[in-house]
Amino acid sequence: MAREQGGRDNRDRQPRDREESELIEKLVGINRVAKVVKGGRRFGFAALVVVGDGKGRVGVGSGKAREVPEAIRKATEQAKRTMIRVPLREGRTLHHDSNGHFGAGKVVLRAAPAGTGIIAGGPMRAIFEALGVQDVVTKSIGTSNPHNMIKATFDALAQVTSPRSVAARRGRRVSDILGRREAGAGQEA
Repeated sequence: MAREQGGRDNRDRQPRDREESELIEKLVGINRVAKVVKGGRRFGFAALVVVGDGKGRVGVGSGKAREVPEAIRKATEQAKRTMIRVPLREGRTLHHDSNGHFGAGKVVLRAAPAGTGIIAGGPMRAIFEALGVQDVVTKSIGTSNPHNMIKATFDALAQVTSPRSVAARRGRRVSDILGRREAGAGQEA
């Protein structure tokens, strides 16, 4: 039994290694912290990394270590473990606008027409580049702390749903849901 399990793990691991090599890794920030000890200061480093596949999956991780490469490695591993899937419209933008918050950080994410590009500041730009979004408009309100901005952005991304999932949840067809929205837009004009 143990051999079968080990063999199965090895077979599963090979495609995963290939998949992990295609991931986009973005280093968002490195903080240096000092601990004062008897002989002077001991320095440590904290890294914040965003990882995505460019096709709708993204994760964030933070790692701390005495040296920068080790902190980055730990952050990258955590980011790979915490990846979430975000449905994208036409593979280039979000399906709808979304708001997210974490602590004092608030973010507004808006879907954008083709050709707009990624209009986002700092850490949010890294998330959308790793996610594979090409057109999005964002605004960060309240804080510029990268950790809180990223967590607020993930809160907003977790709220994004596709018309297909909404239709399945309501027991309707996708055309019913999208058709009603377009009919409502036509009445306003």
